[in-house]
Amino acid sequence: MDAADVAIQREAATREYGPLVRRVATQMIAKLPANVELDDLVQAGMIGLFDALSRYESDQGAQFETFAMQRVRGAMLDELRAADWLPRSVRRNQRAIESAIRTLEQALQRAPTEREIAEALGVALDEYRHMLGQARGSQIVYLGELSDENGNEDFLERFAVPQDSEPMHILRDPRFRDALVGAIEELPEREKLVMGMYYEQELNLKEIGVVLGVTESRVSQLHSQAVARLRVKLRGWA
Repeated sequence: MDAADVAIQREAATREYGPLVRRVATQMIAKLPANVELDDLVQAGMIGLFDALSRYESDQGAQFETFAMQRVRGAMLDELRAADWLPRSVRRNQRAIESAIRTLEQALQRAPTEREIAEALGVALDEYRHMLGQARGSQIVYLGELSDENGNEDFLERFAVPQDSEPMHILRDPRFRDALVGAIEELPEREKLVMGMYYEQELNLKEIGVVLGVTESRVSQLHSQAVARLRVKLRGWA
């Protein structure tokens, strides 16, 4: 295939699959910190799409769209790895928040309030909420530790786990599902509402803010805090 044919093929793929690439990027960025740019993910995804065009063989047994989206998602993850997108300070804050929640729950035998968590961290309430906002709910992608016992951190390796470890496979285990449902039921009421509207009703943060009468950034904070609580509850499930 000469250069002209390749260009024509890429242009056709861009028209047909470009919107799907953007949708994948939009879904992914919703669970990433605010410093990740949507256009960067889309650009990486298009590179993955063009790579799929050159590699796809119809006798592989998979439809092109399925094959291409695997390449697109992989290219986006590679872009995130190369960009080192999650600041170490955010990772430290995530671990500190979870540690404070765990300690307070053990001491109080109930879900601690935001103010109690902030006091345990030794920061003002506004600063604690800023820490939550920086995380932007990224913890939901993986409900376990952000680092291993040796302190090695690689969030994306956990994000791009093998198929048999993906959330849908885990959720098929009734024990995990029961543990997750129980943990959600123990969330403070407003955080439970946020999780329900976001994951069950599929409202975005702005829409949830309208329902609750708060700002979009406040919804993001509540979401991050809810996920931190769930991670504490489910840490030892495996």
